[in-house]
Amino acid sequence: REVDALGGLMGRATDRTTLHFRMLNRSKGPAVWAPRAQCDRARYPVVIRSLMEAQPGLDMYQATVAGLCLRGGRVTGVRCSDGSEFEAERVILTAGTFLGGSIRIGVDRAIEGGRAGDAAVTELAEQLRDLDLEVERFKTGTPPRVDGRTVDRSKMERQDGEEAAILRFSHWERAERLPGRPCWLVRAGPEVKQVVAENLERSALYGGAITSAGPRYCPSIEDKVVKFPEAESHQLFLEPEGLETEELYVNGLSTSLPPDVQRTLLRQVPGLERVRMTQPGYAIEYDYFPPQQLRPTLELKPLPGLYFAGQINGTTGYEEAAAQGIVAGINAALAARERSEWVPGRDEAFIGVLIDDLTTRGVDEPYRLFTSRAEFRLLLRQDNCLARLGPVAERLGLLNEAERRRLARHLSELERAREWLEGRSVRPEEVAEHLASASTPPLGSPQPLRRLVLRPQIRLTDLVGPGRPLGDPGFEADALLTLEMDVKYAGYVARDLKRAEALRRREEMSLPSGVPYLELASLSSEARQKLDRVRPRTLGQASRIPGISPSDLQNLLVELKKREMQARRDVAPA
Repeated sequence: REVDALGGLMGRATDRTTLHFRMLNRSKGPAVWAPRAQCDRARYPVVIRSLMEAQPGLDMYQATVAGLCLRGGRVTGVRCSDGSEFEAERVILTAGTFLGGSIRIGVDRAIEGGRAGDAAVTELAEQLRDLDLEVERFKTGTPPRVDGRTVDRSKMERQDGEEAAILRFSHWERAERLPGRPCWLVRAGPEVKQVVAENLERSALYGGAITSAGPRYCPSIEDKVVKFPEAESHQLFLEPEGLETEELYVNGLSTSLPPDVQRTLLRQVPGLERVRMTQPGYAIEYDYFPPQQLRPTLELKPLPGLYFAGQINGTTGYEEAAAQGIVAGINAALAARERSEWVPGRDEAFIGVLIDDLTTRGVDEPYRLFTSRAEFRLLLRQDNCLARLGPVAERLGLLNEAERRRLARHLSELERAREWLEGRSVRPEEVAEHLASASTPPLGSPQPLRRLVLRPQIRLTDLVGPGRPLGDPGFEADALLTLEMDVKYAGYVARDLKRAEALRRREEMSLPSGVPYLELASLSSEARQKLDRVRPRTLGQASRIPGISPSDLQNLLVELKKREMQARRDVAPA
């Protein structure tokens, strides 16, 4: 939703191709609500292509990039395997899992590839390794696909998507929904665990063929069995691949076991006793470049003009890749126009948390962004993305005229709704029936609507709108949702705003770019090494580097003050 608020296309393409939508974490507070869509795999790239072709000033060319053109320590363009060359002062590399990609299906089978059916990129990978950049390997994986016509759904739990009209990713359009498709829930029990245990040595991961780290939060079935031996079963989701296919994606059964073992595994799952596997799961190893080598704009420190985004920075997930892509694109364009860079803060966007975590803390496993990583998550809710980032997008020139009008309407609507709420009082008889159905005490006398909304059982969108107890004042449902969250959590939001202001003051304290950290004897050895590696731009960024203690920060300030005073003495007239 943040990518969409900045003018990106992902939300629009998602809304046009959604087969199944749910708002996750409904039972928890709104700071951790998360919209999730399962998209039609075939339609999604078609829609993205159509949206891209509609972008003014965008030319597209399809070819494999074989290498970078370099001159004087800068990137000057790219050359393709078909002999074409493109000159550019700024290049953004979003290589996914293709750099040196190696697909593993079982311990004995390795295939060069970036994903099933697509070749790996080797020439570019070799050039990047030769540039004296730090490079490592990560691993990810995918589960088998199965023929839905051979699945016995009577043994599974059906999970339908939510159809509420306001549940969308895009702020800019209300696309017509595709017909929904359900997901199916089932558990892999002791029989599956036994098959895995008996064949661990045939797994690429446990047979020694793969040594790199994989994603902690999307573990393979082998990892689940080995690392969680006390678990009696593991939940699987059978997810639809598209409207024109019966193929299903067995989410939760990622594996690098051989195909024959995968077939045996699948047939131990209730409802899959007679299933036909249409594509085996596999693991894939690929090159990534530890992201402390990047500036927060995602430009490589050692190679000006070159930007990295996506799995090449050690992340996993489509959304993380899109977030990095739009930040790299924004900053490459700003640099080309000699305008100031834009990097969102940790209190401004989840994208800011992502970028700061990567460039300051680095990664030791494929990185995914969770709400728990954000210290200001009440400020960064999914419902207020447009209010937070829309004005930024307008200032940076990322919105067209229609989008600017839509933003202005949204902000105006929020303000009118806020004024209406502050002035609206509620009579007991207006809401008596609703309060009874919500199992919350009745009103004894007229009360301000704001006070009623503070009750945990009360939803503003249940009280206001067509056919609702308080009538329809004409406000958009998403504006009412944002307003409700602001009211319910006003005290916590105010506290977070104070903390964010304190962080901002630290962020505003810039650190000189040429500080000789390795020479600062008052700092710990670990602090000197890590500061020299990251080269933080601000004191706030320095404070978030793992291993930097409060005393190191204090000593750093003292050292900088001493050097500043020495510099003044050196230039003072005799």
